[in-house]
Amino acid sequence: MSDLSDSWTARPAGARVGAVEYVLRDLREAIESGVVRVGDRLPSEQALAARYGVSRTVVREVLRVLETQGMTVTRTGRGTFVAAAEPARELTFGEYSAAHLMEARPHIEVASAGLAAVRRTEEQIGLLQDLQERMEAEQDPQSWVELDSELHAAIAAASGNPVFGDVLEHIRSALVHQSSVINLTPGRRVRSDSEHRAIIAAIARGSVAEAEDSMAFHLDQVKEVLLGITVLDERR
Repeated sequence: MSDLSDSWTARPAGARVGAVEYVLRDLREAIESGVVRVGDRLPSEQALAARYGVSRTVVREVLRVLETQGMTVTRTGRGTFVAAAEPARELTFGEYSAAHLMEARPHIEVASAGLAAVRRTEEQIGLLQDLQERMEAEQDPQSWVELDSELHAAIAAASGNPVFGDVLEHIRSALVHQSSVINLTPGRRVRSDSEHRAIIAAIARGSVAEAEDSMAFHLDQVKEVLLGITVLDERR
């Protein structure tokens, strides 16, 4: 096992793609081509940020995605190491696979949205609308996914059933991680904002059917993006 050789030279981020996408692509190419080998320790977050001319927030996001894809592993106090030369066939977010999350979420969140439509208070509607507006105005990707998590938790709270809220809280870090990866898909964040808007509007109107349908549609779109990411990785 060795540190990453200084012979590897990171290319500066390009202007036509997002910083996260560009750094992720370059690091993956370096790993898949063998320039960066299995067992190598990647440079520190600070060093990677300097190599690419990006913020440490961007680097953290890239490392999170690489770990999700099974290509790296981060060991507390030791750094991030290359674990595999190609992505795993199944995405994982913390303790859970993408498949497990998507199998479970409709049973929790569709029901939560439907109950919220009849049980929510005016204060809870105000909170949902405030979170929606903050998400649509937010420019920082990591702040957006944290707000996304808060929004889904607030819908569960508005359902009046604490079990839904407890379950979402237990898997919250996995959902934040998943959301970060999904948002690398161009245009996904804008579509997600629109889907959230429809869910909240249905809850505010008190329409159980519309709230459930809107949440089901949102989760179907998330699932479609995750399946697309997996297919693209398998074709590489």
